[in-house]
Order: sequence, then C-alpha cells, then structure tokens
Amino acid sequence: MLRELRIQGLGVIDDALLELSPGLNVVTGETGAGKTMVVQGLGLLFGGRADAGLVRTGSARAAVEGVLDLPGAHPARDRAAEAGADAEDDDLILARVVSGAGRSRAHVGGRSAPVGVLGELGELLVAVHGQADQWRLQRPEQHRVMLDDFGGKPVATALAAYRGLYDEWTAARSELAMLTGRARDRAQRLDLLTAALEDIERIDPKPGEDAELADESERLAHADGLRDGAQVAHAALAGDEDADDAPYAADLVARARQALAGLTDHDSALADIDARLRELGILAADIGADLSSYLADLDVDPGRLEQVQQRRAELTGLLRKYGDSIDDVLQWSKQAAAEAAELAGSDDRIAALEGQVAELEPKLKAAAGKLSKARSTAAKRLEKAVADELAHLAMGSAKLVVQVSTDAERRSPTGIDDVEILLAANAGAAPRTVAKAASGGELSRVMLALEVVSSSGSVPTFVFDEVDAGVGGSAALDIGARLAALARSAQVIVVTHLAQVAAYADRHLVVHKASDGHVTESGVAAVEGEERLAELARMLGGVSDSAAAREHAQELLDQAAGARA
Repeated sequence: MLRELRIQGLGVIDDALLELSPGLNVVTGETGAGKTMVVQGLGLLFGGRADAGLVRTGSARAAVEGVLDLPGAHPARDRAAEAGADAEDDDLILARVVSGAGRSRAHVGGRSAPVGVLGELGELLVAVHGQADQWRLQRPEQHRVMLDDFGGKPVATALAAYRGLYDEWTAARSELAMLTGRARDRAQRLDLLTAALEDIERIDPKPGEDAELADESERLAHADGLRDGAQVAHAALAGDEDADDAPYAADLVARARQALAGLTDHDSALADIDARLRELGILAADIGADLSSYLADLDVDPGRLEQVQQRRAELTGLLRKYGDSIDDVLQWSKQAAAEAAELAGSDDRIAALEGQVAELEPKLKAAAGKLSKARSTAAKRLEKAVADELAHLAMGSAKLVVQVSTDAERRSPTGIDDVEILLAANAGAAPRTVAKAASGGELSRVMLALEVVSSSGSVPTFVFDEVDAGVGGSAALDIGARLAALARSAQVIVVTHLAQVAAYADRHLVVHKASDGHVTESGVAAVEGEERLAELARMLGGVSDSAAAREHAQELLDQAAGARA
C-alpha cells in the first residue's frame, strides 16, 4: 500500500504530508483548497505527464514523494530492482520533480530512473479513476484483462492451456518459415561447405604438419652448410682420420690428465681439477658421438626438398581459406562437417515441422473455442454483477454489456477474442463503448462497480476522484458502502465532497487552506473524533458548528458503522 505521500510546490499546495492507512482513505476540504492536487500529485508520482503550469507560483519546482509498503514477491519490487532500487529495503520510495521550466526527473528507490519506469510501476500499483483519467476503460486491451481477472479459475485454466499450445505452434511455424524461406541460401551454403570439405579431404593435412614441414624445409635448404659445420665441429672434438697430426679436444684433454697423473694424491685442489677434466673428456666424447650421428642422419637428397616445398604449398592454400594453422583448418573442417550434416537434414526437419503444425492446428482451435466459451460465460456473470452494483450507484437505468467477439481465423497470444465493455447510460439507449457513453462521474462509478465485483488484489491501491459527482442522499451512502467494500481487499483513496461518502472512511484527511490576501497555501491533516464530526457537519451544512448538522453527521457515522459491521 501507499503509506505516505508528500507534495511540495504543486498548485495551491505549498507543503503537505498525507499519512495513509489500509482500507478507505477519504480526502475532503473546501472548494479550491486543493483536493484535486492530491490526485494530480499521484498522477505525477506514477508517470503522468509533467506540466510546468502545475508548479506553484513562486516555487522553483514541484516535488512529489511516495513511500510504499510492498511484499517481497510483488512484481513492482522486481521492476524497481531492475531500475537500480535497493531491493533490501522494506520500503520502496518513489519521487518525481518538475521544474518551473517543465523539465522532469524521477527517482526509484533512491536511484535516478526514466519517468517511464514510474509509469510501469503505476500500472502494477495504482488504478486511478478520475474525471478524465480512466485508463483501464480507455485502453481496449484492458477490457479483456478485466474480464479474464473476473473469470477466475475457469478462464485462467483455459487461457493457460491455449497459451501453451499457441507458444508451441508459433515456435514450430517460425522455424518452418525460416527453413523453407531460406532454401536457396541453404543449398548454396551446403555446396560451398561440401566443396571445402572435399578440398581438405584431398590434401589430408595432419595435426602440426605445417610446423614440422617448415622445420624440415629450413634444414634441407641449408643441408650443405649444416654438413660442413658439423664435420668441422666433429673434427675439432674427436679428430679427423685424414689429418692425423691435427690436434683435437678429446686428445688434448687426455694429455692434460696424463700430465697430472700421480700428482693428485699430493694436493686435493689438483684432484678436483682432474675430476673436472675427466668430466670434460666424457662430455667431449658424447658431443662427438652426437655429431657423428647427426652427420649420418643428415638428408641431403635434393628430391626430398622439392617434395617438402610442394606439400607446404598445398597446405598454404588451405591456410589462406580456412585458418591460420593446420590445427585451425582441422577445427574448421569439423565444424563445417557438422553444419553440412544439419543442412543436409533440413528436408527431414521441414517434413517433421509440417507434421507438427498440422497436428497442433486442431488442438489450438479447440483450446481457443474453450477459452471463448469460458469468457462468454464470465461476461454474462460480470454483466449481472455490475448491474446489481450500478443499481446502488444512482445508475439503475444503465446497462453494461460485455461483448466478446470471436474471429475463428485469428491467432494471438491471448486467444481469438476481442472484448469490449459497452454501456447504455439510459434506458432505451444503444450500448456504446463505456469510455464514450458516460460522463466523468458516471465513468468513475462504472469503474467502481467493475472494481468491486472483479477486484482480485492484483492492484493494491485504487484512487477515485469525484466518484460521487452528481449524486446525493441515499445514492451517496451506497457509493460510500461500495467504496468500503472495495477497501476490504485493497487500499482505496477517494476525493469527495459528500459527507455520506466520507462517513465510511477508515482515515479521514482534510485539505485546508490559509490565505494572506495574496497567496493561498494548502495543507493536509488527519481528523478524528470531534474534528471529524465538525468536518462532516461543514460538508452537510456549510458550517461546522451547526447543531443540526453535527447531529446529522453523527447519524451518518453511526449508519456507516452499522453498515460495515
């Protein structure tokens, strides 16, 4: 519910705090005190159009702030969290500021947010029924929503069954349209993939082959130099049979050890040097053997170089088309093969989808028929329930018609029905769309009747502005009773000028004005006991201290209390 509403610099209101309660909250006050500004403030808070003309004369801006109590699972809390609000707070604080230049800013849970977010939250939190603001009746889609809500479990069950089939049918048709509509593209793509796969299969690359061939090509291209260098190195280490007198490393190390032989027992330092010379001799022998093996294995076949270069050219052709390395080419080949298999199997998939759509069509049609029947049954019940309510709201001659029009060829997520709520405001008049057939006050009373009979608790707060316009006496008492009935399942805020309605309030707020001769300022205060009795007396007789008016006011309070008991 909306717990607090603070309004600053809006119209005649300088600074007012409305502390609201569950149940029925009634706002009263003298003509011109600014009661309507309360509704205007709520409109701004929930995304209404900003108008610089609403800013109070002499003020730089108008500001409206609301504090809401919301259960943790309410969809409005989820939407606020998406907008950046602190989801951990128990309260949700909304704010709207309008500058004198008409610029507007919005805040949700302490974070700046687009004004549109306030509008989205408003549709989840508040239904405003003012003289010129009946959005639920002015939007045709809302007529269907209201009927479906009233229809309860039978409509909800039929709608869920239909929607499940509709989603399945839509998905199958979408995939089928995509596959059949892109048949030429698929054929061209399949040809390209097949040619590429055949090209790769013909060359048959091996993982890492490009790197191995690059190393081999480099070795073969420099084979003469590699052989000469290795021979010289081998001769330097292990000697050359063709040059017996040439010194070499292994022989020189052996001579050095011979020179030290017999001396190492006399000096441990010299013994360490001898050990190192022995290691050096072993290492020189090992390296010499490795060089000998290298020379034996060195391939100097010119034909092999030509083969390697030709193979590398073939692989380079693949690299230009399919990847930076042979491993990339092989990975691309694997993915292309999977895609080709999928494309090749599309004809089978098309046939399966065509069968699925054909099977779903009669099921969807039958589900749509059941939904239409459930709505038509609910429409008759709604007409009767609203007629009973209108009889108590000074509209006994009015007739409400809930028209369910069916188009068997139509398919939509909500069924094959168009729902329109029509009203014949007077006996003998032809029903017209309800938003055009009634005056502002009548429209509010029609909405009150609809809300009373269909309220499901999905909207936590209802606002009615001048719902009692043009009525009085016992009809006004009936309106108060209906508002009180609605307030048993939701918070209701009513702006009224009738004491008969105000007598039913759970919380009575009075907008009062004070003038210094130049500027009028309005504020809001809750009244109880004698103060409330005085306000009701003022509303009845124009003065608050009339004994007769006060007696009548007390009778109204007693009558309202008895009716609510």
